[in-house]
Amino acid sequence: MRLENVWLRYHRRGPWVLQGIDVRIGPGEVAIVLGRNGVGKSTLLQVAAGVLRPGRGRVTDRPARVGWVPERFPTDQPFTVARYLTGMARVAGLGRAAADEAVTSWTDRLGLSAFRSVRLPELSKGTAQKVGLAQALLRPPGLLVLDEPWEGLDAATRELVPELIAEVLAADGSVLVSDHRGETVRLPAARRWLVADGSLSEETSSPDETIAVVEVAVPAARVAGTVARVRAEGHHVLRVRSDASTAASQALPVEPLRPAEPSLKMAGEVTAEQPEAADAAVESAAGETR
Repeated sequence: MRLENVWLRYHRRGPWVLQGIDVRIGPGEVAIVLGRNGVGKSTLLQVAAGVLRPGRGRVTDRPARVGWVPERFPTDQPFTVARYLTGMARVAGLGRAAADEAVTSWTDRLGLSAFRSVRLPELSKGTAQKVGLAQALLRPPGLLVLDEPWEGLDAATRELVPELIAEVLAADGSVLVSDHRGETVRLPAARRWLVADGSLSEETSSPDETIAVVEVAVPAARVAGTVARVRAEGHHVLRVRSDASTAASQALPVEPLRPAEPSLKMAGEVTAEQPEAADAAVESAAGETR
């Protein structure tokens, strides 16, 4: 698939959100879309997925089957989880028996079996995100587009996302994914597309580049500010945990690591991209977030 000289703006006289994007992704490739908040990452992903049409330029060779997972799954729909997924499977071209089989398989795999009869508006954000993942994978996609797919997920499902990506790639599919939580460190072979000022460039890393992990203990009241500052400087926050046994004054060694890095709706309403709020929540019950 290729984006050829793609330009997009939301209003006729508004500013261009994307300008002259020219990039290609092939079968078996995964690209991480990077950039600061509000620079057009979600817009780029929506163009790639076919949710938005460019004002100029075109998208060519898009696979026939596209799995699209928006950052916020649209739960304002009068369906239960099972009815919604069955409907989406039929829209994707599956027969009744195949649709039922696919829905059962994905609800089991994503831990949604207990929610099959629950209406979408009653779901938590994390459970709704699982439904979004399921609907995108009911038929193996030739292109999987994930906008912040880890947001709100429990630890077990966060661990599963790279596995799902690997399965799409193994079947010669392509994957585009954005992430501000540092989860894409689990995708060491991914290409890195940097969006800035409406333009896109591809980052390259030296084969000799190493990454150091630094553990820092801070007072609980300062966690939000510390996480925001670290992310603003372009670093990945791998984990935030509550650990009463950690001594704030303890010096930890730095070890070099190898680089690793009633209608159905698939996506939310398309609106102008808004700056994403910094995620500073600490999941004290789970003891970890990214």
